[in-house]
Amino acid sequence: MKKWMLVVGTMLFSFVATAKPIAIVGGTVHTMGPMGTLENAVVLIDDGKIVLITSKSAVPDDYILIDASGKIVTPGLFGALTSLGLVEVGMSAGSIDSSVVHGEERANPVSSVGAALDVQYGFNPDSTLIPISRVEGITAAATGISRGDYMFNGQGAIVSLSGHFDSLIKTNAFMHVDVSSNVSDSHGGSRAALWVSIEQSFAEAASIRKVSGFAAYMPRMEWHGMTTRPDAEALLSVLNGNMPLLFTADRAADILQVVKFKERNPSINVVLVNAVEAWRVAEALAQADIPVILNPENNLPGGFDQLGATLTNAARLHTAGVQVSIGMETHNIRLATQHAGNAVANGLPWHAGLASLTINPARIYGVDELLGSLEPGKQADVVVWSGDPLEVTSHAEVVFIKGEQMSNETRQHKLRDRYMKLNQQTPMTHVRP
Repeated sequence: MKKWMLVVGTMLFSFVATAKPIAIVGGTVHTMGPMGTLENAVVLIDDGKIVLITSKSAVPDDYILIDASGKIVTPGLFGALTSLGLVEVGMSAGSIDSSVVHGEERANPVSSVGAALDVQYGFNPDSTLIPISRVEGITAAATGISRGDYMFNGQGAIVSLSGHFDSLIKTNAFMHVDVSSNVSDSHGGSRAALWVSIEQSFAEAASIRKVSGFAAYMPRMEWHGMTTRPDAEALLSVLNGNMPLLFTADRAADILQVVKFKERNPSINVVLVNAVEAWRVAEALAQADIPVILNPENNLPGGFDQLGATLTNAARLHTAGVQVSIGMETHNIRLATQHAGNAVANGLPWHAGLASLTINPARIYGVDELLGSLEPGKQADVVVWSGDPLEVTSHAEVVFIKGEQMSNETRQHKLRDRYMKLNQQTPMTHVRP
């Protein structure tokens, strides 16, 4: 059978027919796995999975070839903490599933502290923000509620950015709580009240763990806790180590409280988020084995919790042995490579910068057997870059998710094309794109 060659360029190109297996040849492949980095390598993809990675140039018959000579090949990038698929552009976007409101006038009998909330029911793979992120090489993301009046921001999910309806990779993937100066009045308006409430919530979850056969018995139990019964059930998954617990904290004193919480609850997989002053207590975080998801761009104090802001935060944490992930926000997750590049410019090793966008967040959420690196048997989320992915002058030329080449068309492209061809006879509001 004839082999087909696609030469990857800097312009738009036609799609590869994904019914056939694919071979990406000639590129420098950063596997982010045990094979390390291979020059002039071959990546074989079939049935949505990585089949083989080798430095040998031989390619089996019937593979469609993509020439990546002189280019960089990496795993698809992983948005470490976003609200992708839960939020849309403004005006007529409708409900915003990335935020929740709680109060007497809008009380929800299912949850009193927010732990039972589950974003899988609000995820929309048609969000216009998904292709905008995908064209920058991001193929998967952690998505969750970003703000609200509840103590916990519910249970987040791991999603693919394929845009398909089967985009949910892992549900009930993490729990999130903010213990920074953003403490709202509904939590007593102070850390003194918030931390007691957090401890009480987990104490109630622990109480149902002690009841033999609670899964069958609980529906008939009377419940008089601060949390609701669905809240306690969700928190029990956190206590059992099945769901990471993300703490947003910036000042060193708050971060040390998170470390102490981990010491009291060693079974919980604790993750630190934002962590502007984390470098000040890096050794304590490393000793407690607490990974960090941060925005390394923080360099000026945004408040009294961030007086220690520095561009060297990521580098200092890495030097201390803390696992660092980069890739926050939603509308601007597309800038994650620039953020990692700036962290590298300020001392973070290059390979650690790429790991912060790939294998490290996959490890945090327990999906590293599927995502985060290029290894045989893993999902074929692969990106071919025009150059160094951590340089702003480089871009993602080809993006594969499950071995399927993704479109590089976004809402911005459509808007550009729409208004480049103005029809002066008819108002644009009456012209269907």
